[in-house]
Amino acid sequence: MAIEVDVAVLGGGPGGYTAAIRAAQLGKRVAIVEMDKLGGTCLHKGCIPSKSLLRSAEVYATLLEAGKYGIEVAEDAVGINFGKVQLRKEQTVEQMHKGLRGLMKKNGIQIVEGKGRVIGPSIFSPRSGSLAVELPNGEMESVISTNLIIATGSRPRNLPGLEPDGEYILTSDEALVLDKLPKSIIIIGGGVIGVEWASMLQDFGVQVTLVEAGARLVPGEDVEVSAELTRTLRRRGVRVLTGIQLNANTYERKDGEVSITAATEDGNVMLTAEKLLISVGRQPNVEGIGLENTDIQTKNGAIAVNAFGQTSEPHIYAIGDVIGGVQLAHAAAHEGLIAAEHINGGKPDAIDHHLIPRCIYSRPEIASYGLTEDSARKLGHEIKTGKIPFQAIGKALVLGEAEGFVKVIADGRTNDILGVHMIGPHATDLISEAALAGLLNATPWEVGQMIHPHPTLAEALGEAMLAVEGRAIAY
Repeated sequence: MAIEVDVAVLGGGPGGYTAAIRAAQLGKRVAIVEMDKLGGTCLHKGCIPSKSLLRSAEVYATLLEAGKYGIEVAEDAVGINFGKVQLRKEQTVEQMHKGLRGLMKKNGIQIVEGKGRVIGPSIFSPRSGSLAVELPNGEMESVISTNLIIATGSRPRNLPGLEPDGEYILTSDEALVLDKLPKSIIIIGGGVIGVEWASMLQDFGVQVTLVEAGARLVPGEDVEVSAELTRTLRRRGVRVLTGIQLNANTYERKDGEVSITAATEDGNVMLTAEKLLISVGRQPNVEGIGLENTDIQTKNGAIAVNAFGQTSEPHIYAIGDVIGGVQLAHAAAHEGLIAAEHINGGKPDAIDHHLIPRCIYSRPEIASYGLTEDSARKLGHEIKTGKIPFQAIGKALVLGEAEGFVKVIADGRTNDILGVHMIGPHATDLISEAALAGLLNATPWEVGQMIHPHPTLAEALGEAMLAVEGRAIAY
């Protein structure tokens, strides 16, 4: 017998399971189809495991610097048991996986474990959108639904000539399951993933070379943030090379090391290390899911949707990384909420991509939302800015983490907040207040008027807001 539901969700990552839960809350019968593990890339190969490793690296680096806090720890008494680091990561993931399965049970959502594929009109349904699911035992199951939500996510993008082999050339997927740390590594790609891995591995004591083809690291962030990040990574010992073109034809593997030639302004240089990590972005998983059996349109390798996630077949929706755009777990989750509510006949507000916070969990952390200073000027805004260094904030000095700053960009005519950019301690936790200000259309003066408790890192945001009008107190 086929499984018949109101809403079927293909893919169990943050977008998929959030959509499933909201649809169930709205009274729909829901089934979620996942070919691997519920939680998707974020839980098992991305957000959670990488942040667990970053936390262990941070603790290790803090112990090595304990002397500056007046805590005497012999350097030879501090070591890394990487097996235990990995075990803690796995335990964290498993705890969240267990909790997620509990949420499915609580909301009456049926989990179908297997590889799902969209099928066209059949004897089961007069229109496309049903799913044929290949179960782990090789048998087939049919899931018939009134509405389908595609949330198949993305995978690491490869570089021609530098295809991952799992031993010497890695993507983040393989790097997460290393059984030991390499002595050295070349990281190709200075975006979010590359920067996080560079910061983490350097904290673990690995010699890191970070290579970026563009003119600067994290090119989507504000120029000043990028410059500060580059400075701090170099100070910590990361070799940062920007404006670099690698010649994949020169890649060699010899005596337990890899080497590759890089073209610089000063001529070719040979880069060598134990491992090579490819971190040049992610591509949507649109292949092998049966799109050819539908009238769904794709654009630039991603599924094309409207503001509510509807594809060119209105009863089929798509959310998350598979639609391209902002490839962030929290963006996918919000898109899932919108799709579920729209299916239920609601009129949810379309997601405002301008207000989606962006976070990079390096050391120091980076967080932002809205326009950079350059992009605001290019769009014709007459801007004014406020900027406060964390060195002016007592709590940052107490923490011993006073690098970085908070920068606010506002429209000089309307006084609207156009963007907020942070680099420094706990920036990823601080950005939510700034994003809320954007959602509520607050002005810098209004946020600055809020009484921020002292001593806290949040004072930096309040002061930066006041600095837009030249009214900062602490700096």
